[in-house]
Amino acid sequence: MKVLGIETSCDETGVAVYDGRAGLLGHEVYSQIALHADFGGVVPELASRDHVRKLAPMVRALLARLDLPSAAIDGVAYTAGPGLAGALLVGAAFARSLAWAWQVPAVGVHHMEGHLLAPMLEADQPAFPFVALLVSGGHTQLVRVDAVGDYRLLGESVDDAAGEAFDKTAKLLGLGYPGGPALAALAAQGDAQRFQFPRPMTDRPGLDFSFSGLKTFALTTLREQEAALPASEHARLHADIARAFEDAVVDTLAIKCRRAIEQTGCRALVMAGGVSANRRLRARVDALMADLGGRAYYPRAELCTDNGAMIAYAGWQRLRSGEHEALGFGIRPRWPMQELTAGG
Repeated sequence: MKVLGIETSCDETGVAVYDGRAGLLGHEVYSQIALHADFGGVVPELASRDHVRKLAPMVRALLARLDLPSAAIDGVAYTAGPGLAGALLVGAAFARSLAWAWQVPAVGVHHMEGHLLAPMLEADQPAFPFVALLVSGGHTQLVRVDAVGDYRLLGESVDDAAGEAFDKTAKLLGLGYPGGPALAALAAQGDAQRFQFPRPMTDRPGLDFSFSGLKTFALTTLREQEAALPASEHARLHADIARAFEDAVVDTLAIKCRRAIEQTGCRALVMAGGVSANRRLRARVDALMADLGGRAYYPRAELCTDNGAMIAYAGWQRLRSGEHEALGFGIRPRWPMQELTAGG
């Protein structure tokens, strides 16, 4: 079964084709970073309009590159949520229309399930059960995964997610959009010993996260230090704050991952989502899992951010189990992970 995957949850337009026998045949991603950069964040209306412009040409180009006629596609999968309502509607309407025209089944996919299953696109896959740390945009979640569709939420962010905190703190430091990679680059130049930021919610039991206070701590430190230092020292100050902030986020995520592994008894940890590309976080998680006698798994770098490949794979899993939708379709801008089951 060959499945066309379509991802339009936010500011990336992604298309891909997954084959149940041959694996991922190909994928394309278009990022809207340049479109939103002047605004310092995603403008939902602009994102939706850009998805409208890009989707059809990208699907045509991908099928042409793969030398696949439309008749070769056996199903269409699209991101049904969570995400920006307008952006989701563009992908859902386009995907459902293609499926109707091609007379193949269509299925809506949970965006975070796509991220969770992305490491399954690699040759070296984790075995069930495993713990997944999902760090994508507005989501930071720990999930026990016993099988495809068999998920148990262990903990999640109660306010700002790690990715949101990275972006907001980067903005405080005057960095460009997207803020996460820019802050990580600046942190590489910082002194890890200068500031010690708190590790939120690690002084109590549980697996939930909270990064809003950490962002406020960074803001307070920035204002106090800038007022006390000459302007010539502000660049160094910003780098040191970036390093302290990144270390605090990495330590917090690692502490909660250790708790989740020890609590579940799993020996495999999957980490996926845009923040999972952070090099310091990967190194820390690799060391953690080695210490626990286990192993960490990640998707390749190009599949960490939003992409159609993960949607095509998750859709293939859903379609082959017999799940599909009638002509009517819907989206779920807010779709709690705990509501996701093997039957959707």
